[in-house]
Amino acid sequence: MGKTTLAAATAVRVADSGDKVLVVSTDPAHSLADAFGVRLGGEPSEVDKQLWAAHVDARALADRQWSGLRSQARSLFARLGLDAVDAEELAVLPGVDDLLALSEVVRLASAGPWKAVVVDCGPTAETLRLLALPEAASGFLARFGELRKLAAELARLRSILADPTATGVRLVLTPERLVVAETRRTMTALALRGIRVDALIVNRLVPRARHWPGPAAAWLRTRRSEQDAVLSALDSALPVSVVEHRAAEPVGVPALRSLADELYGPADPLDTGPAADRLLSITTDGEDHLLTIAFPITDDATLTLARIDDDLSITVDGVRKLIALPLILRHHTVTDATASATGLVLRFTPPTA
Repeated sequence: MGKTTLAAATAVRVADSGDKVLVVSTDPAHSLADAFGVRLGGEPSEVDKQLWAAHVDARALADRQWSGLRSQARSLFARLGLDAVDAEELAVLPGVDDLLALSEVVRLASAGPWKAVVVDCGPTAETLRLLALPEAASGFLARFGELRKLAAELARLRSILADPTATGVRLVLTPERLVVAETRRTMTALALRGIRVDALIVNRLVPRARHWPGPAAAWLRTRRSEQDAVLSALDSALPVSVVEHRAAEPVGVPALRSLADELYGPADPLDTGPAADRLLSITTDGEDHLLTIAFPITDDATLTLARIDDDLSITVDGVRKLIALPLILRHHTVTDATASATGLVLRFTPPTA
């Protein structure tokens, strides 16, 4: 039981509350259809009362929609003096499949009467790349007239992803130390992109053996003790839901409904928890200004700061974020920096007379 099953169960719970909901998968594996036990295509199909589902085929989208833009890009590169072969190769922009998949999710979300849209993303690395593309690519594409329409669409996607009232991310993890460490790094990467994580879901927790006899029960007790220790070390300020490992994969709406009961209990699955801290906040300390940048940082993170004109460059474990400095700080000098689990505090000192 993984993230796709949990996404499907979440959608079932929303539908059971009486709200229309769409669940969409961008995962190359067609697991969402397997979870419901139905066939799914690119357009929403009703799988239960108030519940629709769709699967976005990124490769098919690229073949269908990118051909025209690729022709424009090829012409642009040719006018810049590249030969036909080089222009053709450069016209295949990296990540275009992911960009079109994300754009298609937004199109589907806007096209129906949905109260909520649940998106089942791919594995962590693919999802981070997917969510970073609108910010990374829009500025580059906006420089070329032929591709400005795509750049405008990416800018719109970026604003939706960074709006905490419109978008929230729930990370699914297993209770293992390496997975928890990866989850913390993922939270940092998402926060640097301005994307809010509103909850964690821990699944595949083995059941408690209680007083059962035998070596199998002893193994369960040992394994559960190890998992409980990992959960205790998680120490998250976010809401954490726990789902026990099941003997059989939940398939179909009734089984998913039972899973949703365990996952959410009486809670509303659309509850996004406490409001997130603002990414940037400024306070004063005498003549100095303190800039707080709120995002989670792991103890073993590699962090680099650099000043680039009026921007502050932050790189954490290879993920880079450019932050435009507020006007009041642009003529100040960074004289101190302090990192903690909740973010960075930078001291800006005004120029001496």
